[in-house]
Amino acid sequence: MSIAHITDAHDDTSDVDDTELQGRAALEAWVERIAALTRPESIVWCDGSRSESDRLTKQLVADGKLIRLNPEWRPNSFLARSDPDDVARVESRTFISTTLEEDAGPTNNWVAPDEIRTELDVVFAGSMRGRTMYVVPFSMGPLGGRLSQLGVQITDSEYAVLSMGIMTRMGARVLDLIDAGTPWVATVHSVGAPLEPGEQDVPWPCNPTKYIVQFPETREVWSYGSGYGGNALLAKKCFALRIASAMGREEGWLAEHMLLIKLTDPRGRSYHIAAAFPSACGKTNLAMLRPSIPGWTVETIGDDIAWLRPGDDGRLWAVNPEAGFFGVAPGTGESTNATAVETLWGNTIFTNVALRDDGDVWWEGLTDTPPAHLVDWRGEDWTPDSGRTAAHPNSRFTVAAAQCPQIADDWEAPDGVPIDAIIFGGRRATNVPLVVEATDWRHGVYIGATISSEKTAAAEGTIGELRRDPFAMLPFCGYNMADHWAHWLSIGDTLRFDRAPRMFQVNWFRKGADGEFLWPGFAENARVLGWIAARVAGEARAEESPIGRLPLVEDLDLDGLDLTEETLEQLFAVDVDSWREEADLTEEFFSSFGSRLPAALSTELAALRYRLALADS
Repeated sequence: MSIAHITDAHDDTSDVDDTELQGRAALEAWVERIAALTRPESIVWCDGSRSESDRLTKQLVADGKLIRLNPEWRPNSFLARSDPDDVARVESRTFISTTLEEDAGPTNNWVAPDEIRTELDVVFAGSMRGRTMYVVPFSMGPLGGRLSQLGVQITDSEYAVLSMGIMTRMGARVLDLIDAGTPWVATVHSVGAPLEPGEQDVPWPCNPTKYIVQFPETREVWSYGSGYGGNALLAKKCFALRIASAMGREEGWLAEHMLLIKLTDPRGRSYHIAAAFPSACGKTNLAMLRPSIPGWTVETIGDDIAWLRPGDDGRLWAVNPEAGFFGVAPGTGESTNATAVETLWGNTIFTNVALRDDGDVWWEGLTDTPPAHLVDWRGEDWTPDSGRTAAHPNSRFTVAAAQCPQIADDWEAPDGVPIDAIIFGGRRATNVPLVVEATDWRHGVYIGATISSEKTAAAEGTIGELRRDPFAMLPFCGYNMADHWAHWLSIGDTLRFDRAPRMFQVNWFRKGADGEFLWPGFAENARVLGWIAARVAGEARAEESPIGRLPLVEDLDLDGLDLTEETLEQLFAVDVDSWREEADLTEEFFSSFGSRLPAALSTELAALRYRLALADS
């Protein structure tokens, strides 16, 4: 381990007044204060180097916390198995802590700052005894980029350090920027499993009690008890969405749960597209799409998060703040996302997938036929007759974005890329057409605010009931969601009318009366992207409908698809009665935000009802 700085963590520095300190001095005082609370055995300042990563992985393999995969199949790759009770984000223990409860809004778990800080002081006290505290300085976005932000994570998890080294730009150069006065977000993480002298550690330390607390007003994150995913990699959902969304509201930009792609048509014209999709709606597949139609290409800029800022030119510019992909493994395969599979050739951390007998990994969906024998994510023998999945449904891969074979050449542009179109999607078996264009920015914000997916299994609730996920930000918005919509409306006011992105809604999941999907999806979704690009270029037509602008079927490239006229009609059908019912449900949803709901969205809802009435007359 490369040790840049070690302090005596047992010195009492709790009375240090660092309010007047600046730059590196302020950072060091903060680190010493956290050390005084958590009492680690030692402190290591991480430099983000390859040698540091190599030393950590060797240490974890020796300690039985990582399994080195067969280097012939996956060079420099590892498998981690988490505790069975620490396998995903814990939304019930994720809190937004603001002075006023209404500033968190009805979609967040709110807790008062004084109350939660008292609880955190108790659980963090001595939480790192017997462990090493790692100080991880990182940049979200290219170092020094106009849209980038800095952060520092304190953690006692080597797994988190390794993952942060993949997911962020991490190391000494960040410290130089901090020393020069660049602001940074403070994040603190502990697995909550102190070790007594001589006590043997476990392969995956964690604590049954968990806290993931965001303080938007002071730009802090405190996470305790979990070593997994977004609970432990605090640069991701905690900072890049919950804290950054609040920062963006104050500073005039947006932090969104959006993928970013670069679409190029057969004439060599490129379009940059941002898209918001709730979970299980094909987000990663779209981010790494390989078009089925000749002459078109899709290049990946980001698969999960986008920061968007109005430019001086009246356009909206965006950057992917992450340096890696933290993707869900199950369902990622050669037939569904060959690009992702190719990205994982090596230098990857897999978590809670199955181990093959030849030392490689496997998960459901990777291949059509499972191996005859595996060791499952719990470390138990598995065969296709075992009656359980071999990989956990939320098993993950962590890999550098630069390894993606179709990463765009401008994915790390310091000033970001100009956005030509914004897409919202959900998983709707009914009602929502294959693609619809918003009439203007305000209508687009209304579409984003009303994104939903239909529940498809009794275990999820009433089948057909809508699961709301506005802007795909339901678990990730760091402030009142109604204020988020108002902020989107205000961002639109800063853009030039003729340069603002066009906004669309797509739905790959509409079903016919027989319960089968009407649209083939996957690579064929490029045909919809082609129409969107043509609309941006002014080369495709649309017809007005009560819910927005629908494509003329003859302007869609459907060559080679076996779609009947009846199927096409169903794909674009607008059922007035069903949309009236949906308007009623939207009004009920909007009412939960009370007076914070922007008047513009109430106006859009009224306009929708008016257009539906005209269509029925």
